Amino acid sequence: MTGFDEREKAYESKWAHDEEMHFKVLARRNKLLGQWVADKMSLSSASAEEYAKAVIQAGLIGKGKDPVFDKVRADLSGAKVVLSDHMIHRKMEELFTQAGEQIAHEQKKA
Repeated sequence: MTGFDEREKAYESKWAHDEEMHFKVLARRNKLLGQWVADKMSLSSASAEEYAKAVIQAGLIGKGKDPVFDKVRADLSGAKVVLSDHMIHRKMEELFTQAGEQIAHEQKKA
């Protein structure tokens, strides 16, 4: 194996790792977001867990530019919970950071 081949393999390995980490962070962010929205809608504990799973699912199979945002925006509106789009996006960013920190912490412990 040449030096170029080794660098290429290392780059591909890093890319795969980064993609896996991004996926994990997004899934965690969506779970945290689902829990936050469920709280805003005053859902019971069991309903909140189901709702968080539905938000994760929206991120996996949803259509459109931002299916997670679209889902929570529609659900909040349907529940007559008034939050601005800006507030929801800000919370999504905050939870993305929090999810990244949680995943990194878990990786260090493993």
